[in-house]
Amino acid sequence: MMARKQGDSDAKSLGKYLELALLLPISTMIGLAMGYGLDKLFGTHFIYIIFMLLGTAAGIIQLIRELS
Repeated sequence: MMARKQGDSDAKSLGKYLELALLLPISTMIGLAMGYGLDKLFGTHFIYIIFMLLGTAAGIIQLIRELS
């Protein structure tokens, strides 16, 4: 059997931690962008806040799922 290289496990760990670090900000930004687009489409000024909060909540839920 071939022994695993240390660099392979380090790269996997880095990828996992990078995913966890970026999960919440990216989901928040996606929600914000969707809400901003809907605000422009409908001519309103409050939908972006709702979608930003939904994106943040989705990010927190996914973060909890990944950590447990």
